[in-house]
Amino acid sequence: MMRSLRNGIFRITYWVTSIFFGLTAAPLLLLPSRTPMMIWIQTYTRVICIWLHWIAGIKITIRGKEKLSKMPCIIASKHQSWGDGIVMFSQLRDLAFVTGDHLEKFPLLGGILKKMGAIVVNNCGGAYSRARLLDKDLIEAKADNRRILIYPEGHLSPVGQQYRYKKGVYHIYSAYDCPVTPVATNLGLRWPQQSWKLTPGEAIIEFLDPIPPGLDKHTFMSRLERAIEDRSLELLGNERPNNIAIGSVLPDPH
Repeated sequence: MMRSLRNGIFRITYWVTSIFFGLTAAPLLLLPSRTPMMIWIQTYTRVICIWLHWIAGIKITIRGKEKLSKMPCIIASKHQSWGDGIVMFSQLRDLAFVTGDHLEKFPLLGGILKKMGAIVVNNCGGAYSRARLLDKDLIEAKADNRRILIYPEGHLSPVGQQYRYKKGVYHIYSAYDCPVTPVATNLGLRWPQQSWKLTPGEAIIEFLDPIPPGLDKHTFMSRLERAIEDRSLELLGNERPNNIAIGSVLPDPH
């Protein structure tokens, strides 16, 4: 009963906060610089993380952040929760992130994504288009020496399972010619996929050892997938779900 009440309060608080920050971000679209928008987005995500802690009882623990290069790099993360991006932006401000074009359909959000310098692909479900990923968005991100955030599965995956890793992450890795930092997480235990049934406890986001540039596609993809998936499973500990095949690869939903 108490958990349901806290979940309800968090849901209301989340949407009120999101609408407030979304509307008040509108004037920032008129400014020539991207910086005010990125500061505003980081403020928003940090407020949501505060609500996660104090309302939902979810403590966010960040590990291995010191492994991130201070130079441009790619951050390739496990994607289990609606909160993944929120937590990442609360920690790192000036990220260029890869997202599907479905988000552009929401009022105002398209303009915010453009101002943030997001790399918007025309297909969030199938294989990423190499040509689209190497267009002006990626070129601009590289020119600005920004870090790029990508979820290589392309989908929110259930805890303990995964989707096939898409080759788009390799094309960015090859074009950007910089290290890739894998990120493992168990946030899905606390905030699963797009569910609002939040579970109190510790959520860990762990930056792993960087993968150096210059590897061939097979070596890179294998190394990236194993690093993220193996560590994400380890972070589940004794909370691993019993009703699924742990580590199973799901069919693409599209």
